[in-house]
Amino acid sequence: MTDSAPSRLRLVRGGRVARVILSRPEVRNAFDDALIAELTRVFLDFTADSETRVVLLSGEGPSFCAGADIQWMRRAGEYSREENELDAGRMARMLRAIDACPLPVIALAHGAAIGGGVGLVAAADIAIATEGTVFSLAEVKLGILPSVISPYVLRAIGPRQARDLFLTGDRFDAAEAFRIGLVHQVVARGELEGAAARRVASLATSAPGAIGVAKKLIEQVTGLAPEEAMQLTVRTIAERRASAEAKEGLTAFLEKRPPSWVKG
Repeated sequence: MTDSAPSRLRLVRGGRVARVILSRPEVRNAFDDALIAELTRVFLDFTADSETRVVLLSGEGPSFCAGADIQWMRRAGEYSREENELDAGRMARMLRAIDACPLPVIALAHGAAIGGGVGLVAAADIAIATEGTVFSLAEVKLGILPSVISPYVLRAIGPRQARDLFLTGDRFDAAEAFRIGLVHQVVARGELEGAAARRVASLATSAPGAIGVAKKLIEQVTGLAPEEAMQLTVRTIAERRASAEAKEGLTAFLEKRPPSWVKG
């Protein structure tokens, strides 16, 4: 990052993996307007990134993300309605940039994921948490709501679970997060990096273009009846079958060799 103000995140590249690290450990990686802007910019940049294959999203220090910075929230309490809508819109665009990223995004949660931190977990494609991680949608305790993150959280856990967690704001652990579908895997504290590496290795064998199209297809088909989705799904697979990537995948299979996107 090249801004004159101190950066609130770090972008670390290793091979074809990019790690986006929330870097405000002194406030448990809580959001403020500057961090939101940096996250938005970084994830939008991945749209034109032909080198990176997987993005890891993690937090520096003892927690993944404690949600909104209390000082930022206090300032927002003095905003006009129009200013609050603009402010909330910036966070909504950040979450959408993560959600719509054409690359697979893996969230690695540890310590705590509160409020907006849960939103980050839900917006990612794959979420892994360590045992002992605490989750909470505690906004209602402060008289506010998990409104901007709600599309992603509802998609992950469904409306029935949301009625409980949105209304009570109760904390829950990683095992419960797994049970309700918020995270895909729970691992011991020392095994988070190993679990991430195994997911990265698996994703590296999948065709990168197909991954991006699959993400779009899931979004477009969700909520549609089979007959409503039929035209879209037929068109999508026809386009994919004719793609250079698909031809390479089939040729590689018949020739009993790895496809070109799999690096030795």
